[in-house]
Amino acid sequence: MSNEITQTNIDNRSGWKNTLSDNTFKNELIVTIIILIITLFLFTRFLNFVQSRQGVVLPDPILNLFRPINLTWIIFGLIYASIITAILSLANKPKLLVIAFQTYSLMLIFRFLAMYSIPLDPPMHMIVLKDPFVELFSNGSILTKDLFFSGHTATLFLLFLVVDNKILKYTLLVFTIIVGVFLLIQHVHYTVDVISAPFFSYASYRIAFLLNKKLHII
Repeated sequence: MSNEITQTNIDNRSGWKNTLSDNTFKNELIVTIIILIITLFLFTRFLNFVQSRQGVVLPDPILNLFRPINLTWIIFGLIYASIITAILSLANKPKLLVIAFQTYSLMLIFRFLAMYSIPLDPPMHMIVLKDPFVELFSNGSILTKDLFFSGHTATLFLLFLVVDNKILKYTLLVFTIIVGVFLLIQHVHYTVDVISAPFFSYASYRIAFLLNKKLHII
């Protein structure tokens, strides 16, 4: 996995004090945070637009094999435990953390484009998955049409790509698979939403990594 290339090219030994002495990196950090905030703000507004428009219901032979089961608490337990642990792991690794932020921003932009291009209605027997973080910034409506591609699966795979602790890395990979399967069991997403998510994460990660390499940040 090219993630291993990242770990051999990024000096993770320098903490914030030393890294921030590099003006190029400091400027990149500021721009990255601004872009992330703007992207998150626009994306949460965009979700309300997606929810309001008519979409299509996809045939999904995999979902037709079983009745949905409510696994909301397990799903969010794994997601937020993964996010918190990964951020703590990256807290003193500024360059990896910035790449994580950039990758996440790019992934959200891909979701903008994908959801705008492919309007979908949720699976017939969906059990609604209420994300407390997203709903905090929304207008209070229940979101069910933010489908292609799965943001939860993509986010966990993104964390797997970025962290450099091997035990944590492969734990996150296992959690990505579990959450993806549980989302299908709950009929929150179509199968294609979950299967395609890691590819968008990987593309976002590679773009962020190559951009930093070209700018000689890493």
